[in-house]
Amino acid sequence: MIRETASAFALYDAFPAADGHVLILPKDHVRSLYELPVAIQAELWQLAAEMRNWLKQELNPDGFNIGLNDGEAAGQTVDHAHIHIIPRRTGDVEDPRGGVRWVLPERAKYWG
Repeated sequence: MIRETASAFALYDAFPAADGHVLILPKDHVRSLYELPVAIQAELWQLAAEMRNWLKQELNPDGFNIGLNDGEAAGQTVDHAHIHIIPRRTGDVEDPRGGVRWVLPERAKYWG
């Protein structure tokens, strides 16, 4: 565990998409972040912001993908809500434009 609050904790992803990939998890077992009270949701997003800032200082990435998979149709495979913080580096993929839009590749490229 990297950090803990009253209702959440941060840890490194066991199957990281990139070096430094961190997960923010609520202590309460819920499938969707939106099953939690708004105050706890805010606490998770606050911890996500703190971990992003920490990763920025520790790893100096060029950017981040930050988000969650909410439901099986959205790709959620772990039955416990969590937020991903994925550090990104210039050149880690050929063309990063569109970011998370690539979950539906046929709709990702909306430019040119």
